[in-house]
Amino acid sequence: MRQTGRQSRRPERRTPPTAAELAKVHDRTLADAAARELAAPAPALGEEDGAPGPLDPRPEIGDSWARLRRLGLDPDTGAAAVLLGPGEIEQRRRTSGLDPVLPVLRETLIDVAGAAPLLLAVADAEGHVLWQEGERGLRRSADRIGFITGARWIEESVGTNGIAVALRARRPMHVHSAEHYLRSHHSWTCLAAPIRDPGTGRLVGAINLSGPAHTVRPHLLQLTATAARLAETELRAHRLEALHQLRTLAAPLLARVGGPALVVDAAGWTAAAAGLPPPSRLRVPSEGWTPAAVHWVPGLGECALEPLADGWLVRPLRSPVEDDSGTVTAEQAEGARLRLDLRRPDRPELSVRGAADSWSHPLSPRHAELLLLLATGREGSTAAQLAEALFGDAGRTVTVRAELSRLRRYLGGLLAHRPYRITESVLVTVDGPDDPYDLLPASSAPAVRRLRVALAAGTARLPGSPLPPLRGERR
Repeated sequence: MRQTGRQSRRPERRTPPTAAELAKVHDRTLADAAARELAAPAPALGEEDGAPGPLDPRPEIGDSWARLRRLGLDPDTGAAAVLLGPGEIEQRRRTSGLDPVLPVLRETLIDVAGAAPLLLAVADAEGHVLWQEGERGLRRSADRIGFITGARWIEESVGTNGIAVALRARRPMHVHSAEHYLRSHHSWTCLAAPIRDPGTGRLVGAINLSGPAHTVRPHLLQLTATAARLAETELRAHRLEALHQLRTLAAPLLARVGGPALVVDAAGWTAAAAGLPPPSRLRVPSEGWTPAAVHWVPGLGECALEPLADGWLVRPLRSPVEDDSGTVTAEQAEGARLRLDLRRPDRPELSVRGAADSWSHPLSPRHAELLLLLATGREGSTAAQLAEALFGDAGRTVTVRAELSRLRRYLGGLLAHRPYRITESVLVTVDGPDDPYDLLPASSAPAVRRLRVALAAGTARLPGSPLPPLRGERR
């Protein structure tokens, strides 16, 4: 009987590939890629048309290998190690904010793992290994490949690895055996999960379990992800305690202030308010606020800011008498300049300059994706079209509309609808990374993946960027 409906394009494989099979995939893939590059430029692994075969590298691994080939990293030698000194390690430990989560990580991962030989490592957002502990013999083996405290475990130096891939993809990841780019790492398996600051949403680091490839079990990836969520819960508890202490300080201060005011912590979360409905959080620009200055604050408009211990006193200069006070009106949007900065893969940022003053703040990954799609498609899109571009599913319009509603809270008149688009009078610039494949690297949105390929091929360019080179010219 003829089957109908959507069929999977990837052949089903009931068991994961063995280490020997992965080694063959590793050698064949790199050899085939080198041969293709000698003949003609080819798209990156994981970005080609069509689905991967049953023994092709996973898309995240293929993307990583392709990136390292372009960088010229030798799979047999790697690059010079980047090591921190003892003083730098202690400084980063203090500023990372990760020290309070170590007890819960030890209890969840080391104690539960039992007799399995494992190393626990905790890295900061830049991939520096700040803590490492585990079975002594395994640590000696790790020393031989440079996996030590103070090492910067990034792809550019040590190839595809769990910490780097998890930080890049911003989700739990495993790198098994020959999925590592460097052959010296093929006897290892790494399982890693990112940790975010619950107060800001920013990536603060990653936890990693490593062990011999023949002993590490798949269920440990879920355990690692659970440990990361527990670590974030611990960070949230510390933030709530600090917010409570700030609230105690704020209450008598607000009683003496004439007019509406509120006190927020350094991340913008409201501790107390007087004379106005308290927003749950104000958007703090990436570079922070300047004391004794007037700033445009989305949601409140022009405000005077005064620093407090671990926070700010915020006083709106005009009473917010309208529901949309503090948002950009259509008149203020006229001639405004919107800049989407995507040069740093881990920290997309939006800046607006216009009649409504100037302001900037970091973006969530989803808002960065949406603004990139709207910036490169100025003619506008329906909610269904944006859902298809983001998820490959035109039916997910509820999610799209909810995210666009959040964007309108501070973009206001900069964002039009029916269809959704950036207002025609706004000048838009998108700053992209040097390597097109580093454009929102954590995004798996179909439209973003297609845009990376088009940028690399020179058939597309980002708004405000120089014209692409003519075909045949060096990029």
